[in-house]
Amino acid sequence: MKVKSLLLALALCALSAPALAQESPAAPSVPASAGNGLGTGAAGSSLDVMGIKKYLLGPGDQLDLRVFNEAQFNGTLVVNDEGNIEVPFIDKPIPARCRTDREIRADIVAALEKFLKKPQVSLRVTEMRSRPPAVIHGAVRVPSRVQMQKRARLLELLAVAGGITEGAGGDVQIFHTEPVMCPEPGDEIAQPLIEHKPTDPTQVAYEVYSLNDLRLGKEHANPVVRPGDIIIVQEAKPIYITGMVVSPQGIYLRDTTRMLSQAIAQVGGLRKEAKASQVTIFRREEGSSEATKIVVNFKDIRDGKAKDIALQPYDIIEVPDNSGGVKNTLKGILMGTVSGGMTAFGQTALPRVLY
Repeated sequence: MKVKSLLLALALCALSAPALAQESPAAPSVPASAGNGLGTGAAGSSLDVMGIKKYLLGPGDQLDLRVFNEAQFNGTLVVNDEGNIEVPFIDKPIPARCRTDREIRADIVAALEKFLKKPQVSLRVTEMRSRPPAVIHGAVRVPSRVQMQKRARLLELLAVAGGITEGAGGDVQIFHTEPVMCPEPGDEIAQPLIEHKPTDPTQVAYEVYSLNDLRLGKEHANPVVRPGDIIIVQEAKPIYITGMVVSPQGIYLRDTTRMLSQAIAQVGGLRKEAKASQVTIFRREEGSSEATKIVVNFKDIRDGKAKDIALQPYDIIEVPDNSGGVKNTLKGILMGTVSGGMTAFGQTALPRVLY
């Protein structure tokens, strides 16, 4: 009896094994990777898998050609420096620059119809080498190298980099290391504040755009980024305010002109014990090793009896009290030992790593 029960159990196990195998989901097959990490499986174009259906080809890109039952045509096609591809046994090269694989496939089918009846052709992009990555760094949260596999504008690149930091100034500088390959209508909408086109071949062309205009959604401040572009979000220049103000700290000089009254208001204004008649600005002029001392009667400025003072980058504004104790605070700022707001400012102003 025990032997029969054991045999019955073994038989049930043998029958259930195929059923379990059928019910278990098959492990997904991993397509072979091309040289640039894109899949090259037979399930379809690797670009379609990534959602890029209108990739425009350029020199260096590679395609895989397959003609059903005609192996002599099969192989890898490379877009040459002239922007063409050469198909075996076809006399004339086929234009490929700034065209999609579907457009090129139609030309190949038309060319093969001279030799074959209703040729069945498969053409897929396997490697994208014509577009070097764009680099974005400076006052952004995540300096990045962005592979340019589709058209993208400046705002999209800034989003990829995590947005701008508190230390961002008002300008974005874009250096062009590659010529425009596939211009499209609408590209001319962008209007840079500054456009530098060097005559010296050793120099690089660049453009400057306004971050403020970009924030307002103006199209002319949102240019198309080319592959290989280097984007630098400019850091704002600092000024330092210390002494008898509500919140001594460093602030960023984002505007082209920042007045003394605006800067003091930004740090909370003067304290009661401040000596408003003797506010001092330490200013280091270009080419000078010593700072110039400018004494200002801020009380007269506040009362409208004197003109406001325009500040310059790296100015140090000292608001004294009757005891003159602010000197120790100023010394601490210059030596980098003051805690609080200035320490935080110094940390955000550290050089950022380009990677």
